[in-house]
Amino acid sequence: MVFFRGGVSLISKLRSRAVQQPSLRDSVRWLQYQTSSDLDLQSQLKELIPEQQERLKKLKSEHGKVQLGNITVDMVLGGMRGMTGLLWETSLLDPDEGIRFRGLSIPECQKLLPAAKPGGEPLPEGLLWLLLTGKVPTTEQVDSLSKELRSRATVPDHVYKTINALPVNAHPMTQFATGVMALQVQSEFQKAYEKGIHKSKYWETTYEDSLSLIAQVPVVASYVYRRMYKNGQVIPMDDSLDYGGNFAHMLGFDIPDMLELMRLYVTIHSDHEGGNVSAHTGHLVASALSDPYLSFAAALNGLAGPLHGLANQEVLLWIKSVVEECGENVSKENLKDHIWKTLNSGKVVPGFGHGVLRKTDPRYTCQREFALKHLPEDPLFKLVSNLYEVVPPILLELGKVKNPWPNVDAHSGVLLNHYGLTEARYYTVLFGVSRAIGICSQLIWDRALGLPLERPKSVTMEWLENSCKKAA
Repeated sequence: MVFFRGGVSLISKLRSRAVQQPSLRDSVRWLQYQTSSDLDLQSQLKELIPEQQERLKKLKSEHGKVQLGNITVDMVLGGMRGMTGLLWETSLLDPDEGIRFRGLSIPECQKLLPAAKPGGEPLPEGLLWLLLTGKVPTTEQVDSLSKELRSRATVPDHVYKTINALPVNAHPMTQFATGVMALQVQSEFQKAYEKGIHKSKYWETTYEDSLSLIAQVPVVASYVYRRMYKNGQVIPMDDSLDYGGNFAHMLGFDIPDMLELMRLYVTIHSDHEGGNVSAHTGHLVASALSDPYLSFAAALNGLAGPLHGLANQEVLLWIKSVVEECGENVSKENLKDHIWKTLNSGKVVPGFGHGVLRKTDPRYTCQREFALKHLPEDPLFKLVSNLYEVVPPILLELGKVKNPWPNVDAHSGVLLNHYGLTEARYYTVLFGVSRAIGICSQLIWDRALGLPLERPKSVTMEWLENSCKKAA
């Protein structure tokens, strides 16, 4: 049973904000549909897609030649940072505000999306509905979607056999990505494409694949965990639980607070606009009309990199190294010395800084609030709190960091560790399960809008040198 929370006052504020800021009007368009009783997600998409197709056509025909900025040599050499070049409908990242899911901030999602209990954390199914439709779902709609995902969650035996062919000590992300690739055998999109499906119908089989993939990744991920760390003793799904709660349950954690944490974790890690490595990789591969399984498997391989999803593993290991060297109750002064020692040795302090954000990551903030509510005396949480006070001033003093503030990875490991999920090597798999919701939601819209093959222009250093000479 889930409960809808929110209220007239917050909805009124959002309506007011939309009026004052025209750019947000489409982001909060769901307010027009609060009374919808349709429980079928796909039928709602069928209503929305023609309108958005026309919107895209109008943008191209009326504004196709409008310039969005200048490309500099720094952008070309610096990983395309700050270069606007992707359409990503499901979320937008603001350097100061952080992420907004279809126009809603994380605190707004926590207030408006249905929860498993009064005052609880938002259910990931609710966010999935929001990302796909731009509407805040009702309790009944989330219940219906949760039931549908459970009905799609059966994983074929060949997937387990494929994973079992790997060494049991292979990295969890290697096993997880392998499992996702093995799921590809069931792709409805691939089967339909081979039969000659019309491109206007691409989104329908993409939807089928995406919903099945989202439903099955927690099962595959929990299998990897139980195989590696629990002697292969698999825990079946509980039909009474929601998506996030079931994931925690299949991993082997049934403490109510851990179920709540997993709901929050999956929700806030689901999407972070389209420019990050995993999201961009999924979009790029899918632009070649690769099906959702192939595209998401590629995204997972990007997520596994130390500069992206693997960072949450690195943070907890680093925090534990601080405890080993300085003690659990290290003073702030000794902590400062340790930070300087780390930086002077040529290493970074993991969990601080972000490629886009210039303020504290709201995903960090909501995890901190969860910790203050549920585990305020946890020693590692206290250490993370001290790091929050100590690290940013040092990074500012260093003068080389644009954003000295903590990101999402600075906190998640400590929460998981508190409830007994201590295997840091596995943490990126949790991130991967979450990211399926955002990547697949946008992929459905990629096909619905008929977005083309991605093919940016690349150049050589000689070309850049010659262009700079001409410009001078």
